[in-house]
Amino acid sequence: MAALNEILPVEAVLLDVPAADWREAVRRAGDLMVATGAATDPYTAEMIRNVEENGPYIVIAPGLAFAHARPSPAVLGTGMSWVRLAEPVEFGHESNDPVELVVGLAAQDASAHTAAMGALARLLADPDTARALREAPTPRAVHALLTGEPQDAHPRRAAVREADGQHKILTVCGNGVGTSLFLKQTLEGVLDRWGWSEYVTVEATDTISAKGKANEAVAILTSREIARTLGDVGVPVKVVEDFTSAAEADRVLRDTYDV
Repeated sequence: MAALNEILPVEAVLLDVPAADWREAVRRAGDLMVATGAATDPYTAEMIRNVEENGPYIVIAPGLAFAHARPSPAVLGTGMSWVRLAEPVEFGHESNDPVELVVGLAAQDASAHTAAMGALARLLADPDTARALREAPTPRAVHALLTGEPQDAHPRRAAVREADGQHKILTVCGNGVGTSLFLKQTLEGVLDRWGWSEYVTVEATDTISAKGKANEAVAILTSREIARTLGDVGVPVKVVEDFTSAAEADRVLRDTYDV
């Protein structure tokens, strides 16, 4: 599996980028992936169409949009981009607007970028690192923070109890390879700290597959927009506003398991 430094080159980092609206912001993230050989122009159009069709669920945390689309022939190789905007723009998200950072992803399949996503989720979940990334003065400084070893600034939480048996939690997005995978990594980080990883598995999937897999899960975690799309699937569907927040993931897991 590709590491973060393998799929996010310094050339794919751009700071203080002007954008008139969310479409231009996503387009700038796509342009970087085209320039670094990860995708072609049609993939940028697919990322924009994804938001037009599924709503602003890609705004996974306050100020952060995770732009992506399904794997397609427009993807030449798994890659990412990092666009920090000069001025925030509105995507239409109820709680996480306005967006000041757009991270782009072009994935060849649903698994090649898992390690990189995990590293990025851990970095953004750490408040000190997230602040340093917002304040970094140059693309090379951002890249150094992103590709260096993440530091755990918080003491390990004690596990309260073990889950009974092997449970599954589904994280869901429109395509199953982007925001759902991001949330999966954040949840798995919390489960690791609890000592529950061998008892609870987290599977990232798309809206269509989630309806068929719902009976296998104890809960579905997703954005507000995707929760509306799913409707009643026979298991609890819990909304997560900030996909990078370990604290929110911890709270939702505690609510799910009543601990």
